[in-house]
Amino acid sequence: MISPRTPSGVLELLPPEQVAFQRMLDAIRSGYERFGFLPIETPVFERSDVLLTKTGGETERQVYFVQSTGALEKSRGEGAGEAVPEMALRFDLTVPLARYVAEHEHQLTFPFRRYQMQRVYRGERPQRGRFREFYQCDVDIVGSGELSVRHDAECPAVINAIFTDVAIGPFTIQINNRKLLRGFYEDLGISDPDTQAAVLREVDKLDKRGPDHLRQTLTGDGFGLGAEVVEQVLGFAQVRSGSHQDALDRLQAVEIASSGSDALAEGVAELREVLALVRALGVPEENYCLNFSIARGLDYYTGTVYETTLDEHPEIGSICSGGRYDNLAGQYTRSRLPGVGISIGLSRLFWQLREAGLIDVSLGESTVQVLVPQVAAELLDDQLALTAQLRHGGINTEAVLDGGKLGKQLRYADRAGIRFVALLGAQEVADGTVTLKDLRRQDQFTVPRDEVVSALRVELAQPLV
Repeated sequence: MISPRTPSGVLELLPPEQVAFQRMLDAIRSGYERFGFLPIETPVFERSDVLLTKTGGETERQVYFVQSTGALEKSRGEGAGEAVPEMALRFDLTVPLARYVAEHEHQLTFPFRRYQMQRVYRGERPQRGRFREFYQCDVDIVGSGELSVRHDAECPAVINAIFTDVAIGPFTIQINNRKLLRGFYEDLGISDPDTQAAVLREVDKLDKRGPDHLRQTLTGDGFGLGAEVVEQVLGFAQVRSGSHQDALDRLQAVEIASSGSDALAEGVAELREVLALVRALGVPEENYCLNFSIARGLDYYTGTVYETTLDEHPEIGSICSGGRYDNLAGQYTRSRLPGVGISIGLSRLFWQLREAGLIDVSLGESTVQVLVPQVAAELLDDQLALTAQLRHGGINTEAVLDGGKLGKQLRYADRAGIRFVALLGAQEVADGTVTLKDLRRQDQFTVPRDEVVSALRVELAQPLV
């Protein structure tokens, strides 16, 4: 017999965990829609020439190629060697979005506000918390020709709303701007694009590796920067604002200290406008700050960038990130399509939250709200009529069809995480009532049959304490 084993690098959950995961998905979807984003889905695979716009590199080494058995047989039969697969599984949702917008450009309304929540695939080396198949939950605002920096303020507002709803503890949205970074490093004499990108790559790891490691790396043989320059880099990268006004003061200080860099001045101006609108959108100032070490995707983002962390669990790292880019679909169209967006890697986030004990599935919560047991075989028709009544009233209901001892049926409901049991015995049928047993509160009460739906709705709406 074949041993049943889950493939490595996937997050396969038991039903109670899947319920918790699904509710996080629902909360994210609800948050995206509340901000006016429209759903799209793209195929799990794309044409290889579309997906891999640049050959080689780490991306291609992580891609899963797709080849049908018929195509394989044909290539072998022709004796032409192994054919290059025409299809590959998507490794993120950004490249498919670029293709989608370029292909449907003349059918879309701009700014195009889309959300997408689907699985993506990467050939990651299997390890704890790293997955080959995982959910990404993205939103992007894409403009045609131009896109005002004002849209950059919506991303922190979206992040704030979603993680407030999910209720996983206090969080901070860390904001920076790539133009400000570029201008600052040019002022220090680090103007070569490759060197600047390499320095930014190291600075982006400051919160993980610490200042001593960064100092040693930048003064080492790989960079050879002077001690004075490195200390200025460290001082700048360690800036974290403590309040909205503090953020504005720090931007002013950076601008005053600058030698007049156009890039830095533009980055400061953009950050000021973004911060003002983030505040106007109602994001509490304790939930956002400036962090001058944040750079994100070094070859991709061009302006505002974001990273979100949990205040009480910094070891988890970023739980949501993103930023501004100048041209989404330059590989596929001559049109200029700037945009801004964020992404939540939900599979990894869920795993990390579970490992940190922030998601409690010990109660075995179920999507089933009520169980209708079979109290007596001769009452089966009445019990099924009650089941239909509850379902018609919008109550998720399971009916016991095979009968058995009532105690066993109640234990089943408890183990399955079903909170309510609707008992319909001979006395209830005669009286036109239903007895509701609340397994969480260890309580029961009887209600008229025609009020059972409304009574359950009231009980389900009340939080368990």
